[in-house]
Amino acid sequence: MLSRLGSRSPLITSTRRLCAPALPKGVLTTHYKKIDRATDERWQDIDMERFADETDLLIVGGGPAGLSAAIRFKQLCNEAGLDYRVTLLEKAAGAGEHTLSGAVLEPRALEELFPDWEERGAPLKTPVTSERLGYIPPWFPSLNLPLPIMSGTPTDNHGNYIVRLGNFTAWLAEQAEELGVEIYTGQGGVEVLYNDADEVVGVATNDVGVAKDGAPKDSFERGMELRAKATLFAEGCRGSLTKEVIDKFSLAAGSEPQTYGLGLKELWRISPEKHRPGHVDHTAGWPADNNTWGGSFLYHLDPSEGDGDTLVITGYVVALDYSNPYLNPFKMFQQWKTHPSIRPTFEGGERLAYGARALNEGGFQSIPKLTFPGGALVGCAAGFLNVPKIKGTHTAMKSGMLAAESAFSAMQALPEPAEAEEAAEEEEEMPPPFTGPVADLGPYQSALEGSWVYEELHSVRNVRPAAHATPLGMWGTFLYAGVVHYVTRGREWFTLSHGGADHERLKPASEFSPIEYPKPDGEVSFDLLSSVALTGTNHEGNQPPHLTLKDDAVPVARNLAVFDGPEQRFCPAGVYEYLEEEGERRLQINAQNCIHCKTCDIKCPSQNIDWVVPEGGGGPAYAGM
Repeated sequence: MLSRLGSRSPLITSTRRLCAPALPKGVLTTHYKKIDRATDERWQDIDMERFADETDLLIVGGGPAGLSAAIRFKQLCNEAGLDYRVTLLEKAAGAGEHTLSGAVLEPRALEELFPDWEERGAPLKTPVTSERLGYIPPWFPSLNLPLPIMSGTPTDNHGNYIVRLGNFTAWLAEQAEELGVEIYTGQGGVEVLYNDADEVVGVATNDVGVAKDGAPKDSFERGMELRAKATLFAEGCRGSLTKEVIDKFSLAAGSEPQTYGLGLKELWRISPEKHRPGHVDHTAGWPADNNTWGGSFLYHLDPSEGDGDTLVITGYVVALDYSNPYLNPFKMFQQWKTHPSIRPTFEGGERLAYGARALNEGGFQSIPKLTFPGGALVGCAAGFLNVPKIKGTHTAMKSGMLAAESAFSAMQALPEPAEAEEAAEEEEEMPPPFTGPVADLGPYQSALEGSWVYEELHSVRNVRPAAHATPLGMWGTFLYAGVVHYVTRGREWFTLSHGGADHERLKPASEFSPIEYPKPDGEVSFDLLSSVALTGTNHEGNQPPHLTLKDDAVPVARNLAVFDGPEQRFCPAGVYEYLEEEGERRLQINAQNCIHCKTCDIKCPSQNIDWVVPEGGGGPAYAGM
């Protein structure tokens, strides 16, 4: 994997973290995205010039959507005998290391991208052979009631594959590089670049060598600019640059606010006699109550997926539109594993890995406008998850392919590079950094709306919001899915509303009592810190926290005072904790624990947390999760 733009930071011990400079009392936000370094005398003699490079197509994000876009674009180039440059930035130290999903893959988009995927060795080794869907009633949690799975409905997994999505993403990266795509890992996009016409002309990568207090270190290196004729944002759910372009170009003005879920996941080695390769097991309900959207997955991998090991992927997803600030998604996941119908699977086994990630659940209603001057949104950056199907990789990949096709057509309408350079040289000896004209990706919008992605999401648009459309909660979803959707097949004349943004749903702590969760038993349920240790997370300790606050006073003054500090509970990595010093409460941000799930950016009731990329390569190192 190419990484000449940067490399992964070495492991930093707790001793070195203690040597990080102390910050003034109450100061939490020191990141240069929030602090103007022009006002800081420590930066006055630092060279802030950035090296600029040019490419034709720039893709920010190396998940399935971004890689599929890169691959499809290069396929078209090779078919036409053209040599456009394609550059992809991935913030993880290696392809697939930040990829997390309890994935059953529908191979539809893969078959379109690579009809010969089997011959190419795609890591799809576990076809679904059996499946079960159950409901665990919150008022009678000892039960696990079977629900019907009808052929051809979203819950039918016939023809699909259980995959380790990190491995699949790494394989896609290999295919992209073979086609000539330049992939630079350990490089996060930190700034969107615009020309004088307010068109996007690329991004800048993050600076490195900045101390925790915001001062330059001896190792300081400025990020670089990558300028492009077209830029695709494929950052995944709640990407930091994606948020910026959605806001700048009002892309979400015609759609509902996105709603999200938090997916928590573990990889286990279980006893061979309990292993059922190809089996898929889903449940809805407990430990979520009837007014909280929640459910589990448990997938049995083929032994070939783990060098002969009997592996299972398991997890629990909690919708982030819940109201009770005392709800703790991590503890719910651990509690779910203690259910009498679930626990036996894990007894005698070994937990190998843990992770968590937010996911878009808004579906059809929440898809923003996809294009803007100079670029487009693809994959989970826009939100193409099919919630009833519990799948989004196939739709994300297809969106990237469609964007690539539009970009390829648009690129050919632009002036030839030689013509652009010649025009620039009439005024200067050397051509200036690329500032346009940019490719018009407008046709991508209509292409997506005419595709099977749009049709698929439209057909299930009312299933997720049915949980809030009536006082019936999750029963409303079952009623709708079982009576309405399976009759109309999505051809209803109406579209239900999600009812607002997730952070607006949280209610004051005074309206609730704290929730008592079972203590972890160390056999099938575990504490948070031992779980985070299994993520492989690493951040250089002496750097500004990439979890930035708009106002350092808000956590104590509002989040703690009104909601009893929900950050302590909704974060699945123990990043946020309220401490008491000298009779005063303060928020501590343990940014080195962050596993990049983005939940804090989504669920903070004050919308005071803004997640930005850390130094290149920092974050979890999921091994084929």
